[in-house]
Amino acid sequence: MSDALKSFSAALASLARAASSGLVTLYPGERAQRSAFLWQPGILVTSEQGLPDGSEVSAILPGGGKAAATVAGRDPGTNVAALRIELTGSPRPASGQPELGGLALALGAAEGTPTLRLGAVHRVGPAWDSLANGRIDQLIHLDIRLEARDEGGPVLDASGALLGMSTLGPRRRVLVIPAATVERVVPQLLAGGRVQQGWLGLGLQPVGIPANLRGAAGREAGLMVVSLAAGGPAEQAGVLPGDILLEVAGEAAPHPRAVARALAGEQVGKVIPLRLLRAGAPVDLQATVALRPAA
Repeated sequence: MSDALKSFSAALASLARAASSGLVTLYPGERAQRSAFLWQPGILVTSEQGLPDGSEVSAILPGGGKAAATVAGRDPGTNVAALRIELTGSPRPASGQPELGGLALALGAAEGTPTLRLGAVHRVGPAWDSLANGRIDQLIHLDIRLEARDEGGPVLDASGALLGMSTLGPRRRVLVIPAATVERVVPQLLAGGRVQQGWLGLGLQPVGIPANLRGAAGREAGLMVVSLAAGGPAEQAGVLPGDILLEVAGEAAPHPRAVARALAGEQVGKVIPLRLLRAGAPVDLQATVALRPAA
């Protein structure tokens, strides 16, 4: 083996050793395993989609000890769950920035033993919205394969900086929930068990605007109001079934995800403008954003 390869191998092994001290194996089912890692002393993060309902999960700690972890909060939108556990360790590494083609190390824990997969960053893109209406700060797609038990572990760049948390996306593509997203979500999960999301109490259906009404609407598409929550913010604001929602808080609303984006947690309690099409004419209303009721 050449000196260059020996140096490269030693560097990878060093990164793996440093990161493995915070790796934990979770047992969300009788045989199922998921990986988690220490985010801060006493707090683990993992993939939310791998956790069953319930508040307590068995865990194997670094070194083989066993403990119980308690789910402090979970957010299906970003696929992040936070758990409390009696475990201290080194603080997480500084957050890194993914580079297309850069090396990525995806770590996990199988029965308490660290695992590692080495690959490249296949794709880097802008912020995106998940199918569960969560805002992910950056698209990071890796070119590796990941077993279900590895999901929820940390992903590092070649310098050892934390890119984020691994998760399995559609068609088992390996995605990374960026460290910035985890940083934003975890405090909310620890404080209230979930991420705050604004709510108007609307049931919406995408529709095209008839050609003869597009001039008045200023849009080619909108969202028809098909239902209203009794006493909800939209009903109180004067929204009616059959209205077509055109804008929320000044932003176009061509699909439900656009509405979810406009109702991010910081909007709760604020009065926002709604622009609708009613009987062929635009209508402007004001609604006070409420906190989405717990599921």
